Amino acid sequence: MRILLRGAAALATVVTVAALAGGAAALPRPGTSAQAARSAQIPDGVTAGIAVFDRRTGTFTEQVDESARFRSASVVKLLLALDFLWNRGPGYTIPEADRARLEPMLRSSDDKAANHYWSQYGGSAIIGRMTTRLGLRDTAPPPAGHEGYWGYTALSARDTVAIYRYILDEAPAPVRDFVMDDLRRSTRCASDRFDQHFGIAGSFDRPWAVKQGWAGEYAKGTCGASGAAAGTAPAAAPAARAAAGVDLTRPALHTTGTVGADNRTIVAVLTLHPVGTSYGKAYTDLGRLTRSLNVPGGVRPAGAWFGTWGEFVNVRKGPATGDARVTQLPAGVEVLVGCQTRGQVVSVPPYTNEWWAYLPQYGGYISNIYISSPDNRLPNVPECGSPRP
Repeated sequence: MRILLRGAAALATVVTVAALAGGAAALPRPGTSAQAARSAQIPDGVTAGIAVFDRRTGTFTEQVDESARFRSASVVKLLLALDFLWNRGPGYTIPEADRARLEPMLRSSDDKAANHYWSQYGGSAIIGRMTTRLGLRDTAPPPAGHEGYWGYTALSARDTVAIYRYILDEAPAPVRDFVMDDLRRSTRCASDRFDQHFGIAGSFDRPWAVKQGWAGEYAKGTCGASGAAAGTAPAAAPAARAAAGVDLTRPALHTTGTVGADNRTIVAVLTLHPVGTSYGKAYTDLGRLTRSLNVPGGVRPAGAWFGTWGEFVNVRKGPATGDARVTQLPAGVEVLVGCQTRGQVVSVPPYTNEWWAYLPQYGGYISNIYISSPDNRLPNVPECGSPRP
């Protein structure tokens, strides 16, 4: 039996139209570089600052509004960690109590740890120190009246690249190794249950290392949770936005880090989305944008991208509802499908479907009934060689 998209839409809370990688996107923004005009595809409604730096050639392959200021959200945690580690030589030994804070702050974006370092080491003074030390050009502390919100620190894509270049090329080896090892171990679910496997993490095969950022209200939460992103006020007054010269109102979603062997390419993509945007829509738009970029050394995962519908769809270890749950999908996200197989029949009246899609990035299966497709069997997707590849 055929599943019509209009039927799915009637049942779904959030619907994302199916698309393969490299699908339709907005034309490049005026004023972008020639390289960006060929590569960066910014979806409609999204404001982006982009910088991609190839460390092997010492050149930028992408620059789009690279000096534009965005609120940093959790990306500022890189500066909090570097400030704490500054001048702790020669051995750069990290006390156990601080290791227990720094590791989850970098791997799982723990906000309690960020609050600790912000309050104990000077708050906005941290930003002043690190701006001077690293020669950052666009970074600025939170605006007056919002000094306690570390996530309101202003940051640009080019300054983000400069931070990573310092970590990789100038920082003492113990500092570099500690920070990058934690970023390579980025967890799928953050400490606040926010799914941070977006952007770089969803667009390229390993090796990669990431520090993600999110801020503002999303229509639906992720990793089984809901609510405002942590680290910032749930909403900002227009006066605060004007005071900072930075948009504190629209939801932010940032992906930053390195891609490829030996951390070949540094990627910084900072984005803002319309108020009321669901996480699934922002996740999908940022993924499409990141996949469009020229990233030397980056390997795109094999498979085809499809939209999903439904809230917190279960990813199962095998193609049956009785198999162990691996995780739940954020509502309405695009997923990479590696192959498909027949399994247990799933019914969402009036529809039924026996096909299941294998999602290599999650290591599990979802019923095809939750994938936006005109047919039960996904087009141009091979059948899995065995039920559990």
